[in-house]
Parts: sequence; structure tokens; C-alpha cells
Amino acid sequence: MKESLRSQVPPFYVMEVMKAAARREVAGGDVLHLEVGQPMTPAPSRVREAARRGLAVDRLGYTAATGLVALRARVGRFYGERYGLDVSHERVVMTIGASAGFVLSCLALFDPGDRVAMTVPGYSAYRNVLTALGLELVEVRVDAETRFVPAVDRLEAAGPLDGLVVASPSNPTGVTLTAEEMKEVAGFCSTTGTVLISDEIYHGIDYGERAATALEFSESAVVVQSFSKYFSMTGWRLGWLVVPPEMFRPLERLAQNLFIAPPTVSQLGALEAFDCTDELDANVAAYARSREILVAGLAEAGITRIAPPDGGFYVYADVSHLGMVSPALCTRWLEEIGVAATPGIDFDPEQGDRWVRFSYSESTADIVEAVSRLKGWAHNTERRDSDKLQSTEGLRKE
Repeated sequence: MKESLRSQVPPFYVMEVMKAAARREVAGGDVLHLEVGQPMTPAPSRVREAARRGLAVDRLGYTAATGLVALRARVGRFYGERYGLDVSHERVVMTIGASAGFVLSCLALFDPGDRVAMTVPGYSAYRNVLTALGLELVEVRVDAETRFVPAVDRLEAAGPLDGLVVASPSNPTGVTLTAEEMKEVAGFCSTTGTVLISDEIYHGIDYGERAATALEFSESAVVVQSFSKYFSMTGWRLGWLVVPPEMFRPLERLAQNLFIAPPTVSQLGALEAFDCTDELDANVAAYARSREILVAGLAEAGITRIAPPDGGFYVYADVSHLGMVSPALCTRWLEEIGVAATPGIDFDPEQGDRWVRFSYSESTADIVEAVSRLKGWAHNTERRDSDKLQSTEGLRKE
């Protein structure tokens, strides 16, 4: 059977690592999961209780394609509470997770052949979606020289753009654009007529200043958001878009035809999510502790070159000095010490074999144990290399 060109995108490698980790677990091996970025905690208690009520008394039929009006209005209030912005529910579209929101946005905003930029390293699923939709992917490299954010001079060097995808905090780097950096990116898009899609799904998981939303600097930006990360609702598959008023109807038509409606029980639960900040902020405090443990532990294992982990729950680390490409290194860690991590090729096809992404969203106890194993592995590897060198020198003397 013929495969479409659209289907011939690379795999999402983190899912491949998860499969390998699952095989190890089935075979009786233990795994510490630093490969996948999902909260260790369930949805907040009030969310779960609201869902139970819905299951008991609600028909749970279709909602409107753009979601429950009450939930869209609550999202609008959230932007007032957190960012001091006035966002009407008529600009909010509920989606089946941020992933569907991104697909809807690209379908509504771009035609095949349009040039859409994103950073490299960057979230691989976005890269593959843009390719599958027939858009011309323009990769803008970010690195230590640009603080791993899309510097305006590099955006200008990319040539004319129809769209730009920016993530803050970023997956895989954890880097958060400062307010000034976001303002510069929004200004570039406004000046050049480039559509700005701002991925803000890790907002709320901050370790310093609050992350700035693109909506603070642009009335035409499209924001992609999700209940998966800060709100700890990954499996509920619910997200939202905030869009310019003129884009609401095109997105609604696409959502009607592609997805019918977001899951009703998830929406009923999500109505309570914004009033669970005490529980959710306690999760963030746990991530902060795990972040400190992981960064310090990696340094003790000789892994010191990392992107600034300002937010989210990832550390993106340069492992090139360890003498192995990252896919092979991650395979060895999983097989030898039961630590699952994601090779950087998922996020950077050109240079990702030098990098590994570690997630610290699992329990702090798991992060402590993973760090211990990584340090032990590094020590044993250094000792084996030293023994091998001494043995070689002995042979030379003989």
C-alpha cells in the first residue's frame, strides 16, 4: 500500500524512548522516567470531583466545536487574573490538547508552500506537523550566543516569513523569553507582517519572573495553551487557543469538520482548574526542588553545559564530551542503569546528537535516584577508561 508523503515524517523520538523503557519494565527491569514531560501528579482534586459529577448527572454529549461558553469565559478571566489583560471569550477556542490547537492554527493561517519558522532546537512534533501540512519549514538556530531564544537578527537572516512559532518556556531547553525578548519578537512579526504563534503551554511553571504572554505585546498573535502541564491534566486532552477576532470563525469551521468538539467531561473538570492554584503551585515548588537536584547532580557527573532552565521541567544538556552520540548514550543509560532520557535528535536534526533532554517532572525521589545512578555511571566509565589507558600504556612499554 502506498504511503502518503505527509506520513513520511520522522518519529517522535521521545515516544520511541518510552517504548524501549516499557519493554525494559515488562522484562522486569526498573526505569526512572526522565524522558517524558508530563506531571507526576494527577489533576487537582476539584477537577476530578467536577468530572465525577459530570459523569453522574450530565449527558456528556457534544459541546460546540469551540467548547463550552462557560469555560471559554473562564479562560478569558484567567488572562485578566494572571496578566492583567481583557480577553473576550469570543477570542477563545477550546481544543483537543495543544497539539490539535497547533494543527488548527496552521490550517487556518497558512497555505501549502508558506514559509513558517521555528527555532532549532525546538519541539519536534511542531516541525513534523509543519512538514506534513506542506509548509516550508524555516529553522532558526538558537544557542548560547542568543541565550537559546530567537534573536531578531537571526530572524531577519531567515528571509521573508509567513509565520513564526515561538515557545516560552521552551521544549526542550526550558528557556523563557524575558518580557523584553518577547516584545522584540512580537515587534519583528508586526513590522514584517509575520504571523506569530506563541506556544505558552508551560506558563505557570516558572522559577523566577512570570513568563510574558505574547498577548501583552501583540493583538494579532495566536496563543496555544494547554491544561496538560501546569494544570496537571495531560490525559484529559484539553487545550485552548486565543486568537484575533477575525480568526475565530475560520477556526470554528475547521474544528467542526476535523474534531466535532473537545471532550465534554474534560471541559467540565477544567472549569475548576483555575481555582486550584494552591495545589498547582505546590507542584511547581516540587519541580523547583527537582530542578536544583538535577542540575547539581549533572554537574557532579561532569555534565555542565546546559541551556538556562528558566521554566517548564526540562534540562537540555551538551553531552558531546562523553564521546558518544546522544542516541547511543541514551540507549546505554537505559540498558545499564535504567535511566530513560531523550536524545537531542528529537529537537535538532543537525546538532542534536550532541545533546540530551532530561525531564524532572517525576517525583523528587526519582530524580535523586536518577542523579545517583548517572554519577555512578560517569565514575565507573571514567575508571574503565583510565584502566584501559593504563593497560595500553603497559603494552607499549612491553
